[in-house]
Amino acid sequence: MDRRKSLLALFGLSLFATGTRPALAKEEAKPMLIKSKSEWARLLPAPAHQVLFEEGTERAGTSPLNNEKRDGTFVCAACFQPLFDSSAKYESGTGWPSFWQALPGAIGTRTDFKLILPRTEYHCSRCAGHQGHVFDDGPPPTGKRYCNNGVALAFVPRAEKLPELRS
Repeated sequence: MDRRKSLLALFGLSLFATGTRPALAKEEAKPMLIKSKSEWARLLPAPAHQVLFEEGTERAGTSPLNNEKRDGTFVCAACFQPLFDSSAKYESGTGWPSFWQALPGAIGTRTDFKLILPRTEYHCSRCAGHQGHVFDDGPPPTGKRYCNNGVALAFVPRAEKLPELRS
């Protein structure tokens, strides 16, 4: 491991040990939907709450959204903000729904050091619900792979009206 990676790993360990989290960087400013973890726990099924607000990960290959191929929009399962268009979905072979591009302003990112080496974690820009991680091994044109937990999303077919944003 080179010196830079060693320093990044140590920095990540110090953040992990202190519980300090880097601020969520947003693509564009939007009004946040702020609720306590207990409020979200009352509104969401336990598996969705665990992923969205405890930053858990669902088991690979368990989401029915892996096989979702219809035209439509993938929205945050917590606040219903649109996150991905179905045209950006692709089969990554990872066992999680994957996209090569998010909708403009839909997500925020921060560096995650939970596995020592840094990864880019992304969240809904409206409610800060954890969605997954973005990697640089996706298809053209972006080369990105937004690897999403299926329980953190809901799918809305194009012919149906998008749900009202949760308040």
